[in-house]
Amino acid sequence: MKIGIFGGTFNPPHMGHLIALESVRDQLRFDEVLFVPSCQPPNKPHSLLAPGHDRYEMTCLAVRGNTSFKVSDIELCREGTTYTVDTLRHLANERAQSELYFIMGADNYAEFETWKDPEEILTYADVVVMSRPGWDAAPGKNKFARSVHFLHVPLIGISGTDVRRRIKLGRSIRYLVPRAVEDYISQRNLYKK
Repeated sequence: MKIGIFGGTFNPPHMGHLIALESVRDQLRFDEVLFVPSCQPPNKPHSLLAPGHDRYEMTCLAVRGNTSFKVSDIELCREGTTYTVDTLRHLANERAQSELYFIMGADNYAEFETWKDPEEILTYADVVVMSRPGWDAAPGKNKFARSVHFLHVPLIGISGTDVRRRIKLGRSIRYLVPRAVEDYISQRNLYKK
């Protein structure tokens, strides 16, 4: 089984995530794409994150209807800062018979050398780098360039930062997030502070 793993805050999950990941799934013929909402990533301020259970529920709502998309709470079940290498180590043991691919955006790839144990990450999964608006998904000068797959995906200019800003300003987020996610945000009164 070929499994793509895509971690992130999903704060909130939006249409850009879904369109890009469907493109990756289709190009690389993944059997499954596993969305992994992070608990507390080392590079994001905790104060900007919606509670983990809300981000998990929104991600489940976002992928509903796509049988190839699954959501894991593996990082939300761990306390404290979550690192990709720990998640991949766990998943590689749990799914020893599967081919694992870790998916990231070109913006994250630019910082990959600074991540915790990037060499070890590459022992558990192949790395897939997606194009992102404003970032080039090309090998460049990163020392890991020979070890990754570079993919062009539709460049959708939607970001969680913009979605949260629009909510705070009382503006529409229709068509930026799936309708079920929009309803959940409204019901839970998220991102208004």
